[in-house]
Amino acid sequence: MTRLHHATPDEAEQAFYEAIADSDADRLLLCWSNDDETVCVHPTGVRITGNPAIGDSWRAIFASAKIRIQPELHNRWQSGVLAIHHLTEYLYVGDDPNPHGPLYVTHVFARSADGWHLICRHASAADDAHQAMADARPHTLH
Repeated sequence: MTRLHHATPDEAEQAFYEAIADSDADRLLLCWSNDDETVCVHPTGVRITGNPAIGDSWRAIFASAKIRIQPELHNRWQSGVLAIHHLTEYLYVGDDPNPHGPLYVTHVFARSADGWHLICRHASAADDAHQAMADARPHTLH
């Protein structure tokens, strides 16, 4: 497949989620940097390094179930060559209309001559009970 040029991190992220919706691991990998040190951490806590292993992990996921992810972007930080997005994801499996999750996800994108591509994805199961306690605490620093 031809390497995709993503003009923005948002464009790369959109292509990533479209590839997931289509269960297309090859197209999904085109959203990733060619860097040997790319990292993907799935919600199981397994850290996968390098595009061949990342592709294999997504192929295994796609072979086990049809999934769709509904992302909600919460924060974004961007410089000239690096962007970080923090999202909440809701996972839909097969025809089940009930979402699984939520997951807290961090995407890190790097810009190169080829455009913006993922260099890191870290997904963790959200712990809403502990988050509610943390949100209830005062956030004033003295």
